Amino acid sequence: MNRYPLWKYALLVISVTLGFLFALPNFFAQVPALQVGTNKASAKIDNALLTRLEGAAKDAKYPVLGSTLTETGIAIKFEKDFDKLNEAQALLQKQAGEQYTVALNSLSTAPSWLAQLNAKPMYLGLDLRGGVHFLMQVDMKGALEKNAERTAGDVRSALRDKKIPYAGASREGERVLIRFRSDADRDAGKRELEAGNPDMLYASGPNQGDLFTLVGALKEEGKKKIQDGAVQQNMLVLRNRVNALGVAEPIIQQQGVDRIVVQLPGVQDPAEAKRVLGRTATLELRPVNDDPGAESAAAGGAVPFGSELFEERDGRTVLVRKQVILTGERITDAQPGFDSRTNDPIIRVQTDAAGGRILRDYTRENLKKRMAILLTEAGKSEVLIAPTIQDELSTNFQISGRM
Repeated sequence: MNRYPLWKYALLVISVTLGFLFALPNFFAQVPALQVGTNKASAKIDNALLTRLEGAAKDAKYPVLGSTLTETGIAIKFEKDFDKLNEAQALLQKQAGEQYTVALNSLSTAPSWLAQLNAKPMYLGLDLRGGVHFLMQVDMKGALEKNAERTAGDVRSALRDKKIPYAGASREGERVLIRFRSDADRDAGKRELEAGNPDMLYASGPNQGDLFTLVGALKEEGKKKIQDGAVQQNMLVLRNRVNALGVAEPIIQQQGVDRIVVQLPGVQDPAEAKRVLGRTATLELRPVNDDPGAESAAAGGAVPFGSELFEERDGRTVLVRKQVILTGERITDAQPGFDSRTNDPIIRVQTDAAGGRILRDYTRENLKKRMAILLTEAGKSEVLIAPTIQDELSTNFQISGRM
C-alpha cells in the first residue's frame, strides 16, 4: 500500500475543492437581463439608481430575480421564461433618463458571493452564447481628403509666413494644388513646403495659362500614418461606447487595413447596440457668457439673446454664447496626459493651420476669459469643460482643469 505525507493529501483536497468552487458558476443557468450603463461623467450609477430601477420593475409586476451593481453598471435579472424584456427595457429607459443606456443582455444566476470570490462563469463567444457582431469600415477616402484640406491650409500659412508669393492653394481629391506666378516662386515654395512636411511629396504640375502649378501628394508612409491613426481613433471611440452597454469581455479588433470587428457576447438587442455604436457627435469651442447677472437670469428662465444654457458633466450650468470659435473638424489630434509639474490631468490638443490662426486671433484678444468645449451627441449638447484662457493659443495647446 502506498503511503504519502499528510500534507500531500491536504494539498490534493484543497486543489480539488478550489477547482470545483471556481467551476461552480458555470453550472448556473443564463437568464434574460437588462444592463444599465453610461459614459457621461455627470450620470451617477449608484445604489440609489439601482433601488429606483428595481422598484420600477417590481411595481410593473415583472418577475425580477435580483439586481447587482457591477463595475460596468447595473444588471437587473428576470426569470428565465420572461417574455416582456422589450417592454421592461422601455420602462427602465424612461425611469433612468437619456443619460443612461439600457441594453438587453443575458446573465448568469450564480450567487453574488461567488463573484465576490472572483469565481465567475466562463465567458462564451458568439457561437455558444449569442450576441451581436458588427463589421465596420473606416472611411479612408474621407480621412485622406480631410488631411488634404488641412494641408492646403498649412500650405497657405507656410507660404505667407515665409513671404513667398502664390496665387492660390486648394484641395483636388486627395492632393493639394498650389499656383504660382513664376517658376522661381514655385521652386522656392517647393523647397519650403518639403522641408516643413516630410510626409508630403511635391512635384511640378502642368501650367494653367500663365500660372505655374505645384502638386502635393502624401507619400506611402504618410498615407499609412493617416490610415493607422484613423483606425486607432475609431477603435478608441468604439471602446468608450461599448462600455456604456456594460458588455463583459467585448472583442474590438482591427481586421485588414480599414475594417474593425466588434463582437458583443450576450447582447440581445442589435438595434440598441447599433444606435449606441453608430451615433455621430460634433465638437465646438464657444465663448462663455460671463456678463454680470447673465447666468443667474438664465437659470431663472430669462436666457440672454445670443446665448444658450448648458450643463457641465458635473451637473453645473454654464451660459454659452452661440458664436462658434472652432469646430472639431479643425482638431487633428487630442491625447490625454499629465502635467509634468503638478501631475494634474491634461489634454494635449493639436489643430490644423487654419484652426491655429483662428485660436491665436481669438485668444490674444480674450485672455482670462472662459471658453467652453461643447459636445453634441444624439441631439443633446453638454459642456465637457469650460477652462479659462491663460495664454495665447496656437496649433498646439493643452487643457487642464476638472476632467
